[in-house]
Amino acid sequence: MASYCLSLFFIAIMAAIALMTVTKARAQLSSGPVSSLLGLFRVDGVLYCTSDGNASGTSVSPPFPNATVLLQCEGAVISSTATDSSGLFSMMLDPLQVLLSNLLSNCYLTVATPLSTCNHRLPTTGILSSTLQSSGTSIVGLLTVTRLVPTGFRLITSN
Repeated sequence: MASYCLSLFFIAIMAAIALMTVTKARAQLSSGPVSSLLGLFRVDGVLYCTSDGNASGTSVSPPFPNATVLLQCEGAVISSTATDSSGLFSMMLDPLQVLLSNLLSNCYLTVATPLSTCNHRLPTTGILSSTLQSSGTSIVGLLTVTRLVPTGFRLITSN
C-alpha cells in the first residue's frame, strides 16, 4: 500500500512540474521576440448598410452582406475579404509580414463595394474607410492572437 501511495505522489508531483513548465513556456512565448514568430493579427468587424457603414444608435441597422473589405497599408492592398450575410468580416495576418505599429499608424480598411449595392437610396460614389485599433490579445495554444478592429467607418467622397 505504501508503494502505491508513493507512486501516486510521484505522478502528482510530475504532473505539477509539467504544468508549471508549460505555463512558464507559454508566458515566455507570449511576450518577447519569439511571440512574433508564434503570433497572428486578426482584423475583424461588422459592416452595416448605412450611410457611414456603422450601426445606427437609434434603430436596428441592416448588415452589408457580400461587401469586399480591403486592408491597405501605405496604399498597397495587403489583404482582402468579403462580409458574410450578417456583415461580418475577418482576416488573419502574419506578423512577419507586417508590424503592429505599422498596422495601427499606416494601415486602414476600405470597402470596395459601393453602398448603393445594399440600398439603392445610399450613395453610388465614395469609399467607406476606417483606421484600426487594438482590441486586446488572446492566447490560443502557443499562438498569441492580437485582435484589431475598425475605429469607425466614414464615407470619403472626392469633391
